[in-house]
Amino acid sequence: MRITIIYDNTVYPVRNARSNGVYRENLKSDWGFACLVEVENTPKILFDTGGNGAILLSNMEKLCINPMSIEAVFISHSHYDHTGGLSAFLNINNSVDVYVPNSFRGVRGGRNVIYITEPRQIYRNVFSTGELSGIEQAMIVKTEKGLVVIDGCSHPGVDRIFQAAENFGKVFALVGGLHGFNNFKLLEKVEFICPTHCTQHIREIKNLYPDKFIEGGAGRIIEF
Repeated sequence: MRITIIYDNTVYPVRNARSNGVYRENLKSDWGFACLVEVENTPKILFDTGGNGAILLSNMEKLCINPMSIEAVFISHSHYDHTGGLSAFLNINNSVDVYVPNSFRGVRGGRNVIYITEPRQIYRNVFSTGELSGIEQAMIVKTEKGLVVIDGCSHPGVDRIFQAAENFGKVFALVGGLHGFNNFKLLEKVEFICPTHCTQHIREIKNLYPDKFIEGGAGRIIEF
């Protein structure tokens, strides 16, 4: 599987304008998060949409991501920094299924809007934890190495997200925002951690787990 971070508080530093055939020059950082999730034999999924539609679409263009190639949008929770680009994206591609937590209302556009309450399968090897604590869902991708968990802000708590994910298998990697999470011992169970967006203790996580740490930022491509 491949995760391409489109929208983040920082831009992933690269020495060259081109890396792996992907154009990365002049990407913009902004408070928010979005990434493209690509899983073998599965439609492309846009996870969250950042806070600003113009920045989202500009970064997608610079990363050579065609909005029309995306078949589903997965919204972690309703906060503006994860949904602010949704309308702009749907104005371009209105033929996607939009998966939102049950507490999120007001989505206009899309082929279907699917409200998520309970854990469920979305595609082959792609699952939702279900809406946790009445606010947020996380995505689970099943790989040969284990589960990759992608979250928006971890409002329900990383421990709660892991508990929900472990109904599908063993967690292998965690990618996304962690807010003020500081139960660092919990990360011993994962092989890789990419803290993004709102994570307050990125430096501490990197210092504690240098061999597991993956730097985030817009333009970062992670493959598992």
